[in-house]
Amino acid sequence: MSNDMLPEAERQNKHPGEFQKSSRGGGWKRGLFAIVVVGIVVSAAVLVRGNSATDSKSGILQTLGSLFKTEKTESRMTHTIQRGDLLVSVTEQGTLESFENTEIKCKVRGSNTVTWVIESGTVVKPGDELVRLDTKRIEESVSLGRTNVFEATATMEETKADLAAATIAIDAYLDGRFRQRLKSMQTAEAIAQSNLRSAKKMLDHSKLLFKRGYVTELELEGNAFTVTQAELDLKVAETRIDVLQRFTKEMELESMNGHLTYTTIKLKADAAGLAMDEARRDRAISELENCVVRAEKGGMVIYPTAEAWKNQPDITEGARVTKDQVLLIMPELSRMQVKVGIHESIIDRVRPGLIVKITLPEMDLSARVSSVAAITKPAGWWTGNVVKYDTIVELPDVGGLKPGMTAEVKVIIAEHTDVVKIPVAAVVQTEEGDFCWVQTGEKTQKRPLTLGDSNDVFIVVEQGLKEGDQVVLNPVAMLKEAEALAQSTIDSSSEPEQDQAKPEEETSSQ
Repeated sequence: MSNDMLPEAERQNKHPGEFQKSSRGGGWKRGLFAIVVVGIVVSAAVLVRGNSATDSKSGILQTLGSLFKTEKTESRMTHTIQRGDLLVSVTEQGTLESFENTEIKCKVRGSNTVTWVIESGTVVKPGDELVRLDTKRIEESVSLGRTNVFEATATMEETKADLAAATIAIDAYLDGRFRQRLKSMQTAEAIAQSNLRSAKKMLDHSKLLFKRGYVTELELEGNAFTVTQAELDLKVAETRIDVLQRFTKEMELESMNGHLTYTTIKLKADAAGLAMDEARRDRAISELENCVVRAEKGGMVIYPTAEAWKNQPDITEGARVTKDQVLLIMPELSRMQVKVGIHESIIDRVRPGLIVKITLPEMDLSARVSSVAAITKPAGWWTGNVVKYDTIVELPDVGGLKPGMTAEVKVIIAEHTDVVKIPVAAVVQTEEGDFCWVQTGEKTQKRPLTLGDSNDVFIVVEQGLKEGDQVVLNPVAMLKEAEALAQSTIDSSSEPEQDQAKPEEETSSQ
């Protein structure tokens, strides 16, 4: 590299005020110059990274020496084109998490309030308390459930008694009341038949006596009427027996069978109601027990990750939780992974299997990309409206890894070996193509470039340069030709906006 400064005589001949004015006029150039210098120093550090401490120091000095070369004629920074390796990577900050988690969920229905929760990161044993929920509402449900069970039990027992009575009533009717009434009617029928026979005998005897003149005609008619009345009484008795056997018995049996059926169904309904009330009571008792969440196994417990826009975790004292909400997580520490967000501009180049360098507070790890999300979460104000895709890197099984640790994740996108490369600061991108300026003696020559892959420091040159060429760094600030070319590109890119604005101005003026 060379760093050519202004001629000393020229600087001394300048008037002080004139020099200050010139300095103010070129302030933005010197600011850009300072930025480029910092970038070159970082580039030098990147080039020697990976060597030993002693080699790194000497490497940095050698690199800076190759980047900067001081001459006395003019102030111009150059870089000597060399062949070498180029590493293309993307670095993001990620957080460690378990590959597989055991979720501890809320088993209480509805919404409830957390009254106490264990601290995140605590190592627990089976049976230890993890979370306590408010029990006031649940205790009321348990009390009401027990009352309802008692009432339903009493109702069902009453229905059982009614069913037994209805079952017995049919046999009691057939073998009791019906037979008793039938016997009574049959007795009345027998009496009516006996009375009829007696009345007929009296009538026959009266007729004989009437012929002999011992009985008057009126007495004969009275005996005849008695026979008629006895016949009617017999028919009434026979009719009563027929009605009892043909109609009354059937009606009574149908009524009793209907009551029996009703009582049977009611007993089933009462039993179902009792079972429902018992289930509600038992569920309330179970929920009362679930208001104290205990560890089913030993291990570390952590809070679930809250949404990015939230200022505090979802689980804290006084927080409202619902059924099946994840209260705590027990991570599997033997399998850990790190999740990072890769910007949408470069996500197409990230794929499973890429090598990843992970830097943790006390160790460095090497891993590979496990998976890349096909879709991204919606961006919001909490992410600065930046769209990123979740990328998972599964870590090797090493000790000391804990969920929540911050990791610097460097995904190696591409590695180019023995390529011609040029500093980013030496390239000017225009609509006509990419260019650089090569220092040849005291003159500079514009070169069109065909560029390939790049990182933040260097770009692969496919055509346009060869090893040993001296390229001007930051040509826009150093060379008028490059500045004019860059300015023309900026002006041409802003022309469509101006053209679109003109009709609006004309319209408004009209």
